[in-house]
Amino acid sequence: MDKPADMFDRDYEWAALRRFITDEQPGATLGVVSGRRRQGKTFLLDAACRAAGGFYFAATEAANAESLRRLSAALTAHVRPAVPYHFADWSEALDALLALGAERPIPVVIDEFPYLARANPELPSLLQEAFRPMRDQRTRSRTRLLLCGSALSFMGRLLSGNAPLRGRAGLEMLVRPLDHRLAAEFWEISDPALALKVNAVVGGTPAYRREFARGDTPSGPEDFDDWVIRTVLNPETPLFREARYLLAEEPDLRDSALYLSVLAAVADGNATRGGVAGYLERRATDIAHPINVLENAGLLHRDADAFRDNRATYRISEPLIRFYHAIMRPVWDQLERPGSAGRVWQASRGRFVSNVLGPHFEQICRDWALHHADPDLFGGLPARVGHGVVHDPKARTGHEVDVAVVGIADGGKAPLLAIGEAKWNDTMGAAHIERLRHLRDLIARTGRYDTTDTRLLCFSGTGFNDKARAATAASPDVHLVDLPALYGRS
Repeated sequence: MDKPADMFDRDYEWAALRRFITDEQPGATLGVVSGRRRQGKTFLLDAACRAAGGFYFAATEAANAESLRRLSAALTAHVRPAVPYHFADWSEALDALLALGAERPIPVVIDEFPYLARANPELPSLLQEAFRPMRDQRTRSRTRLLLCGSALSFMGRLLSGNAPLRGRAGLEMLVRPLDHRLAAEFWEISDPALALKVNAVVGGTPAYRREFARGDTPSGPEDFDDWVIRTVLNPETPLFREARYLLAEEPDLRDSALYLSVLAAVADGNATRGGVAGYLERRATDIAHPINVLENAGLLHRDADAFRDNRATYRISEPLIRFYHAIMRPVWDQLERPGSAGRVWQASRGRFVSNVLGPHFEQICRDWALHHADPDLFGGLPARVGHGVVHDPKARTGHEVDVAVVGIADGGKAPLLAIGEAKWNDTMGAAHIERLRHLRDLIARTGRYDTTDTRLLCFSGTGFNDKARAATAASPDVHLVDLPALYGRS
């Protein structure tokens, strides 16, 4: 199975699919592939089927009988039997799919599986029966059946708890957006500052460049504002309404007005459950359910406070949704009128920096510390990277720590490998380093972590002054991280 030449990255996913599909062991096996829309799941699975001579079926929103007719016609066209298939029920259809693998391992993909299960809720149970361990139709087959779906809340429940397919799957793969480094390469942007700005708007979703922006990439830093105006703020492009569609496509989000308001609250800086409740003028218990649903749908992410128990903050997981709620939704009526995008963007640039770009830069710094930084920089491998608030009893105030790198406990206190401050728009100096030293002392007094070897990290989008560089040269526990370093170009 050779990966298509026009498939960008996805080396890990392709290798996992190849191992699953080409496994020669007897017995049909089941795999589950999920991920938000526009990440390239269909391209990936269709390419795998073509490479291995498999069968690909894309479900649609349809009644159960119509879906069976469509599957019958598609399988007839694929197999070309003497007598066309006319499946009376899903049990018969599943056995026909298992029969495809009678002679060799063969991939069979059912894309958008949630559509089928919504029309026939018994389908997961029928699959459970079809893949019963000692069932002849399964043991005599080497079909590699892959169920794929974009509704993360549904796909997440498919193999969890007491779900019928629990323990039946041999592959569970999540197709994620491209990280900030891969996204910059995909968008062919060499300037780190420009790459981060574009990433703050559209994230790492491949389709947003190829299909939605029709290959339109900023030609340079000076073109960024015009690029925003002619793409995401342009009512003639698909990107303009994409954030609304992402919310509408989740089947568990029934009261869309409430969920939109929760996302708007978070985008406006109300990151705690109490803050969201206050923004909506409701009790905290009233918004627990919509927050949980948005989490399950992959639209909200819960970050535990690294320094205080039972406190968490929320952030919007999809950059385009955050951009929509911070910039577009408050002035939607103006944006819908063609020609208004330039005026709106001019008035919104400050809000973009404070509510979108700044928080996104902080998250990129945390992602870099967890996934890209050399562990030698911290003196150990990070177990988790988060952020939180450190209480100062003397000043009776709290101090935000943008990056907290926690190591592996190994039976004792977990080591706090590093703490960091991230500033997108500030040239950082000695005062920032002294602040981090003060915070390290406060954390040490709480006794929560082992701070013996805690390093201090300064992240800046604009750079560092001479005093900061002098402090770094004099103190081996201080490290300066600029944009080129975040993008692996320093």
